[in-house]
Amino acid sequence: MSPPDSFPDRPRLRRQLRAARRALSPRQQATAARQLASRLAALPALKTARRIALYWPMDGEIDPRLLRLHPRLRRHAFYLPRLCPWPALTLRFARWTPGMRLHRNRFGIPEPAGRASLPARAMDVVLMPLTGFDARGNRLGMGGGFYDRSLAFARQGGPRPLRVGVAHACQQLPALPAAPWDVPLHSVVTDQATLKPRRKGLSGACPAGPRPGSCPAIAPGRPVLP
Repeated sequence: MSPPDSFPDRPRLRRQLRAARRALSPRQQATAARQLASRLAALPALKTARRIALYWPMDGEIDPRLLRLHPRLRRHAFYLPRLCPWPALTLRFARWTPGMRLHRNRFGIPEPAGRASLPARAMDVVLMPLTGFDARGNRLGMGGGFYDRSLAFARQGGPRPLRVGVAHACQQLPALPAAPWDVPLHSVVTDQATLKPRRKGLSGACPAGPRPGSCPAIAPGRPVLP
């Protein structure tokens, strides 16, 4: 199996998309986070989920943490990914509550301190940060492959955990090559659309150009669904 970045143009696309999201102002990021939380809370599966895995945003990633404050989800249990000890390149998920002690892992990302954690298969919903995505649901991550290895058991599909990719709307690309190790997504949610994979594409797409407050478009897309 080839490494993730053996696909042509993936490193270049990753650099462009990361630079675009980092260019967002704090106000633009805050607006995107509120819109994302509203769209995520509207997903039927989240209303019945018990364990929801968020992530701590870094490098301009869209922030999913407001979801835990949504009135519909205040009784849910929220988790953050925790790196397994070296040399394992996988994730487990630790319960996260406001005010709890966090420490930075070897990549500088905050994660819950302590030893208690659960495997990905114990989650009902896993929110996966995307660097890029296309209308078929193909995705581009940061290149480490942590989510793909942690969710490898779901590569053949299946309902649990619900795998939701999240990103800024402008991170959509016209097309991305599918890698054999990619774990399929059930949906992609952005600040502007909720997208569900279909055989010939997704049920929605991002706007053809950047809206006021969105990051610079990398490539044209299609009209967003209402």
